[in-house]
Amino acid sequence: MKDFTAASDYPVAMDVTPEVTPFFDEDSNTFSYVVKDPNSDACAVVDSVLDLDYAAGRTGYEHADRIIEFIRDNGLKLELQIETHVHADHLSAAPYIQEKLGGKISIGNNITVVQDVFGKVFNEGTEFQRDGSQFDILFREGDTYTIGTMPAFVLHTPGHTPACMTHVIGNTAFVGDTLFMPDAGSARADFPGGDAGQLYDSVQKILSLPDETRLMMCHDYGPGGREVRYETTVAAQKAENIHFGGGTTREEFVKMREARDATLGMPRLIIPSIQVNMRAGNMPEPDTDGNVYLKVPINKL
Repeated sequence: MKDFTAASDYPVAMDVTPEVTPFFDEDSNTFSYVVKDPNSDACAVVDSVLDLDYAAGRTGYEHADRIIEFIRDNGLKLELQIETHVHADHLSAAPYIQEKLGGKISIGNNITVVQDVFGKVFNEGTEFQRDGSQFDILFREGDTYTIGTMPAFVLHTPGHTPACMTHVIGNTAFVGDTLFMPDAGSARADFPGGDAGQLYDSVQKILSLPDETRLMMCHDYGPGGREVRYETTVAAQKAENIHFGGGTTREEFVKMREARDATLGMPRLIIPSIQVNMRAGNMPEPDTDGNVYLKVPINKL
């Protein structure tokens, strides 16, 4: 583990271009990715989605099955599943994919902070472990790893949530919700544990990567009616991002972000998503009859 003190410390492998295949979930406007090593059959999955009919209380696997089918059809070996953060707008399908294909489930080590905060919100009992043990790997700032032969490292990029991590795999960074496409700006920072100032600092870390670094978004909502997009670059973000482009100061950003967040409603699936995702995509323990329930905290969010 290494704390980066300057952008020059980043071990970016700009000569390695992973093969990235996106999978878009229209219900939550989420992009999931299969990230393949160009020199082997090894791959990772980033931010998978479990289908949920919230009104009916029913889960499904259409989105996850598309990813599984792609990996199988291409003869790939799934080594790692990456959760960039505890998502508030969709449920993770990581346990389902792991059951079918393997692949260790990972998240940032500050998941323990999220578990502690939302353990109180959802009045979880002592049986709910708040130590991140539901995940196979807890990444810290500066950790390095490989997918096949591809070098990768992680940046701790909090602000949207305390556990947000950006994974830089070869010349490509998966930024989670920290950044959106340049014409959409940045993520909100008003969830419990969020902080607009931290978000600004985290974006500066990402924008310190080489200008040619590819950036993969977790969400896109097609502002202005354009088609959804998932890929941009550091250079494009620095020049064009509506929240950061042109040298926005930290003070200006915090003022804008906090004012904007005050007008936003809660995400439609935040209540089921947080309860499941802070458990690495697993449902709460069933009752003695085998029934599973989610809680709805009143006036807590």
